[in-house]
Amino acid sequence: MTEIIQQFEVPLELAGQRLDKVAATLFEEFSRVELARWIAEGSLTLDGAVSKPRTRLLGGEVLRLTAQRSKRELWDEAQPMALDILYQDEHLLILNKPAGLVVHPGAGNAAGTLVNGLLNLRPELAQLPRAGVVHRLDKDTSGVMVVAASALAHKQLTRMIAEREFERRYRGICEGRMVAGQDVDAPIGRDPHVRTRQAVREDGKPAYTEFRVQQRFRAHTLVQAKLGTGRTHQIRVHLKSIGYPLVGDRRYGARGKLPQAAHPDLVQLIQGFPRQALHAHELGLTHPQTEEWLAFTAPVPEDMQHLLDALAADV
Repeated sequence: MTEIIQQFEVPLELAGQRLDKVAATLFEEFSRVELARWIAEGSLTLDGAVSKPRTRLLGGEVLRLTAQRSKRELWDEAQPMALDILYQDEHLLILNKPAGLVVHPGAGNAAGTLVNGLLNLRPELAQLPRAGVVHRLDKDTSGVMVVAASALAHKQLTRMIAEREFERRYRGICEGRMVAGQDVDAPIGRDPHVRTRQAVREDGKPAYTEFRVQQRFRAHTLVQAKLGTGRTHQIRVHLKSIGYPLVGDRRYGARGKLPQAAHPDLVQLIQGFPRQALHAHELGLTHPQTEEWLAFTAPVPEDMQHLLDALAADV
């Protein structure tokens, strides 16, 4: 068992929200189910008193968590890992995540994650929620990510994400020849039929993505996607909803679409592409201390570039 003792003062910007929602924001390394149980048990207190999950907060209160937890994932274990660091200082780590790397420990991935590699690089990250990870990329999505390396940065970056002050642009190779760019404003929620999948649904959370055509091929399109919100699988879901699923994204509708009379090598490349062809290409943000605007680019990885070159050669 692991003893957990954490305490936060409720920021004024969270005033008016329910205790359970505020707890999920502040104690973000724990699941909502765990937090709900600790609130009910009295392990998570509000100004020293047991409170109900629906209690509305005013801001300035102190939430204190004192609990026991079975160790299921290796959140605190440092493991050597080669990381592609694009930039680092005392407040920020900017890295280029490879496809196939899980960001944080969880079911089926107890260790060997980006978090474990980050703790090896910067042991002090263990003092921050989720080792400084303030946003994530899907396991099979590559590209640029920011990690908070200080308490100041964690607070500021969390706020920036909530207020949509990040600029994030992705490159994706989708099935179908997109005629023109599209702005997709469609809410996203959990797929009612498959719980591991998201879907466009009327009662979902607002989600907005701008798609722009970068290059057209005979039966495929290279698109740039700019996120207006950051919902789970947002780009993948929105592309599926407009009929242009990402190459390799079988979870969200990819069928291995081929150009007519394509060369066998291209057929094999498209139909055997092992992941969704999606890459976080650019990230822009304000430095949490200097307030300087910073912009970072992660080049398209080798597997996607190989596919792009093959599609361009297909005439």
